Parts: sequence; C-alpha cells; structure tokens
Amino acid sequence: MATASPGMTSSEMSCKITSSLAPGEPFARRTTLESPAAWTMGLGKSDMRSILFAVLLACCGTALAAPTILVYGDSLSAAYGIPQSAGWVALLIERLKQRKSNYTVDNASISGETSAGGAARIEAVLAKSKPAIVIVELGANDGLRGLPVAQMKVNLAAIVRAAKRRGARVILVGMLLPPNYGAQYVDEFRAAFRDVARDERAAFVPLLFEGVPDKREMFQADNLHPSAEAQPILMENVWRRLAAMVVGAPKSVPK
Repeated sequence: MATASPGMTSSEMSCKITSSLAPGEPFARRTTLESPAAWTMGLGKSDMRSILFAVLLACCGTALAAPTILVYGDSLSAAYGIPQSAGWVALLIERLKQRKSNYTVDNASISGETSAGGAARIEAVLAKSKPAIVIVELGANDGLRGLPVAQMKVNLAAIVRAAKRRGARVILVGMLLPPNYGAQYVDEFRAAFRDVARDERAAFVPLLFEGVPDKREMFQADNLHPSAEAQPILMENVWRRLAAMVVGAPKSVPK
C-alpha cells in the first residue's frame, strides 16, 4: 500500500488530490492532486455568493435562538385551581405575542414550592432553560408555614445570584400575608422581598396582588389562591416591570 512521505505536510497533500484520465488509458482513473484554490477559481461569483450565503444561514441557525423568560414560582404562577390558559403566565405569553415580541416563556413553577425548594433546583432549571430574564415568584408558602424570614431571604438571594451568574436579568415579585399571622411577622415578611431586591440589585414588583379587589369572586374557595378573574391584574403588575426589558429588546441571543 502506498503511503505519503513522512516529510510531506498536510498542506502539500491537500494541494494534490483530484481525478483525471491517465494518458493512453481512456477508461482508467489516476489520482493526482490539485490545490483547493484552483477548484474555487473555477466557480463564478454567483456560485461563491450562494455558498457563502448558505454557510451564514447555517451558522445563524445554530448560534442564535429566541430569548427566554423563565417564570420561577409556586402555585400562584402555576395556575393552581384554574385552567392553564387562564393563568397570568399564559396571559403574559399572549401579551408578548400582541407586542410581536420574540421572547418565549418557560414556566417552571411548582405548586407548594418554598424558597428552599427553589434554591435547591435553580441551577438545574437555569442550565436547561438558559433564560435571558428570570421572574422569581417564591416565598408565599414560606410565610403560610411560618418559616423563618431570615432563611427565606437567604434562599431568595441565592436564586437571584444564580440567575445573574448566568447573565440573566431578574425580577423579584413581592408577597403579602394575612394579618392573622401577627403584625411583626407580616411586616418582616413583606419587607424581606424589598430588601433582597435592593441588596441583589434586582428589578422589583412590590406586590403580585396589588390592585386585586377584596371581593369573594377574586379568590378561589380556599380564599388564598386568586381566581381566573384576578389573573389579568396579576399579569399587569408583572408586565409593568417586565415591559421595559422586552420591548425593543434584541431579536436573538447567543446560545
């Protein structure tokens, strides 16, 4: 078997492969070599433009993708007790479509989730979703269970920092507890969200329930979860902070 000389470089070899007819052997083929530059010289300008255009399209298709908004919450964002299409996250998706935004929404909310549970799974969710924006709506279940506010703040800060490390912008959503939990705990709980947003320099929605009338039809039978009628108000509260981030934003992001 013939082999190339050890002294022959790859560039020398690449300048010699082609196929031609051997003299005196009309039906036999002989392997010779020809420079790639010589091959491309045979192409017309229109051919070269077509090739370059195809390469650019292939590169753009794999290197860029529509940016993602990750909604990271609990039952309040998971449309608990109502049709998914009626939840505020679904309404947010519709608003983005109306504004002709190319952002997609990944709802990773889990009913019953606490800030500790959210902090435990945030890295895996971020790795999968690769979001440009993260909306953090957690903490309500911490409050309803009377968990320490100081630990909730640590957990929320960890979630915000994890998202920022991956280059995402963060919106933190504030919560409020019923007064029967005691004035001191209620005040500390509500202030915790403001403190984390300030310390971590995250955008802040002071209260998800802002503007929701204290009427029976606005809540489900448990008097805790908002009904379908309340969802547009929740969406608008988030949208007021999100709009500036997505309106006129870049059409694609590197992946």
